[in-house]
Amino acid sequence: MELYSHEYFMNEAFKEAQKAFALNEVPVGAVIVAGNRIIGRGHNLTEQLNDVTAHAEMQAITAAANFIGAKYLDECILYVTLEPCVMCAGALFWSQITQVVYGTPDPKRGFSNTGNLLHPKTKVISGIMESECASLLKDFFKKLRK
Repeated sequence: MELYSHEYFMNEAFKEAQKAFALNEVPVGAVIVAGNRIIGRGHNLTEQLNDVTAHAEMQAITAAANFIGAKYLDECILYVTLEPCVMCAGALFWSQITQVVYGTPDPKRGFSNTGNLLHPKTKVISGIMESECASLLKDFFKKLRK
């Protein structure tokens, strides 16, 4: 079995972000991986569902939990294009996810602004495809302002 890289899975999360962009949603995408396999996908759907909690991470957490039939995502990795917010960090804490890998930081709303809200055992890696993830967000907000 071929082992995929962080870039491979972040690219899959980026594809989810592009789906959000096409729906005029803030372009954030996420995938959850277990055993080198994607078990959950999500992108922002807050406008489509009229639901402030419908963030990419929340969609992916629900999909992954349904896939494995359990609420805990230990031994799983979340790949997300933007640093998770406080709400999503709380959900990731409760899911006991093993690792969070994000593309670009969120200086205004990212969880790291308030200290580490993730489970103490959760490892964090940032900066994977950072420029691509940041560019997609900038393009979206530039389009929104027109």
